[in-house]
Amino acid sequence: METQHYLDALARDSDALADAAEAAGPDAPVPPCPGWTVADLMVHMVQGDRWARTIVESRSTDRVMPEMPADAPTGAALVPYFRTGAQDLIATLAAVPPDTSVWTFSPADRTAAFWCRRRTQETAVHRVDAQSAAGSVHPIDQALAVDGIDEFLFTFLPRLAAGLTDVGDATIHLHCTDVDGEWLIARAGDEVVVTREHAKGDVAARGTASDLLLFLWGRVPESSLEVFGDAAVLGRFRASIRV
Repeated sequence: METQHYLDALARDSDALADAAEAAGPDAPVPPCPGWTVADLMVHMVQGDRWARTIVESRSTDRVMPEMPADAPTGAALVPYFRTGAQDLIATLAAVPPDTSVWTFSPADRTAAFWCRRRTQETAVHRVDAQSAAGSVHPIDQALAVDGIDEFLFTFLPRLAAGLTDVGDATIHLHCTDVDGEWLIARAGDEVVVTREHAKGDVAARGTASDLLLFLWGRVPESSLEVFGDAAVLGRFRASIRV
């Protein structure tokens, strides 16, 4: 996806997240995040947006610790605070060339483009969380969801490879039903190998791009997908990748 597509999606989902948080109220529970209230979700989002903005704005190539200002608001006042911070993040990302060198937690991408993608994807998933709290959830945009699956499988899954031992040598095939997108996941020794291809796995999970992405992030159950083959493998896979 191009930078402007990310920024447009980030703006859209930030607004929708804030609207849902406002409708639900700060004390409402967030069903996909057990133990969290909407206020907890808003603190998490404010902190994450500030973290990315600080790194990109300062062009820092060293790790910066995420933090909340001592005078940050609480309760319902977190929603307008988040809105302002999201707008500031978007302005920062728009003003900095995507190839600018900055610190990230991905060895494969140490540029500002990483944070543009990461905050957009983070906001899309947490927008679903906020809407769950408010009682009305809308799916993630198809193109953004496919990109999010790619990000999860190629950026996050390798970091979780050590926990995939319960899957053994079984292969997992993910297949979008509403847009082009297929992936095969396999273990190779202590590593996990992901390829974008149509291939037969020991288990196949089919669903909309949005549902597949939300499944990977633990937001929807396996029952939201069509599962073919060894369903127990898919269950062990999901249990091993909780992040």
